[in-house]
Amino acid sequence: MGVYAAMSGGGAAAGLVAGGLLTTYLSWRWVLFVNVPIGVLTAGVAPLVLAESARRPGRLDLPGAVTGAGGVALLVYGLSNASADQAGVSHWADPKVVAALAAAAILLAAFTVLEARSRHPLLPLRILADRNRSGAYLIMLLLGTAMFGIFFFLTIFVQTVLGFSVLRAGVAFLPFAGTMVVASGLVSRLLTRTGTRTPLLAGAAVAAAGMYWFSHVSVRTTYLSGLLGPSLVTAAGLGLLFVPLSLLALDRVRAEDSGLAAGLLNVGQQVGGAIGLAALGTVAWTAVASSARSQLAAAARTGRSLASAQVRVAIYHDALATGIARGFLLASGIALAAAVTAVVAIRVRREDLASSPAAAQGQPTSAHPAMAGRLHVAGLAAESADLAAPYPQKGAAR
Repeated sequence: MGVYAAMSGGGAAAGLVAGGLLTTYLSWRWVLFVNVPIGVLTAGVAPLVLAESARRPGRLDLPGAVTGAGGVALLVYGLSNASADQAGVSHWADPKVVAALAAAAILLAAFTVLEARSRHPLLPLRILADRNRSGAYLIMLLLGTAMFGIFFFLTIFVQTVLGFSVLRAGVAFLPFAGTMVVASGLVSRLLTRTGTRTPLLAGAAVAAAGMYWFSHVSVRTTYLSGLLGPSLVTAAGLGLLFVPLSLLALDRVRAEDSGLAAGLLNVGQQVGGAIGLAALGTVAWTAVASSARSQLAAAARTGRSLASAQVRVAIYHDALATGIARGFLLASGIALAAAVTAVVAIRVRREDLASSPAAAQGQPTSAHPAMAGRLHVAGLAAESADLAAPYPQKGAAR
């Protein structure tokens, strides 16, 4: 899993620079087009290198697919459109937002009822019965909430306040990507000694500290003095989290549920990202608008001319830094909530992650019959190990 995470992180790091090059010298549309040949190549190679998975009898849970996918899509749409705009105006009361969130609640409630009664459910509710697995999903939801907002704010800050070009912004995020890859590889080697609880607590606490450090940015902040340090700390904390979260999601899961268990981590990250953009965006842009208004009023009282474009830009940059700092502060609190969740919910012992050679071959061991195939299950976690890659940052270079 450490190697898999390193490959994902390495690809993401290369994408940061490649995205900047494409955007700078061609067009932002090439950032999307370049995925077409990559997808075609992957589809062509897959049958040659991947073994066929076992087939299962049954039929597709179409009602569950429609209500589940529709509910999540409407939830993400509603939350993404609810945040305050750059004028500080909140859109939580907009009819389209209210309608989307209400429809999402109805569809997700219907999805839950359908899954509880279906003979072939898309989401067997038994998968959420495990305390550790549900805790891992909640932690991922919280991390997604904090991460997406942070990458969004950092991109705006380095390009607007610091004046970085698209390519330079992508290069600026490379230390973040590299640190996360190193931390993921390190924790994958330590898990059998420490268990999952220790790196989860440490990672969430370190990430929260890095985000709190970010909250001290101002219009006078430079990349070396105010961004590089918190970037490395935050990346180290996040890197400690994703591999144990993947393992927890797949610990003791049935073989037929492994894909679902891994997929739910992605759901948590995506929905958390929508929540983060809405919640952190509302806090940040409200602070930006409030700071800009107060500075403009103060300038008017002192007779300072606002006709100069340079003065207006300076006021806006200062207000933008203030709002972004407020968003980072909220993200730090969300990361601390992830640490509290790890304390309350995670109860996997260190011994539960160790496995004998017999178990690695998918055979039961006399000491832990329930651990049959544990390493096989851990291998399946590679489906979600790409969560360890700093993929939300790709937008920075694009």
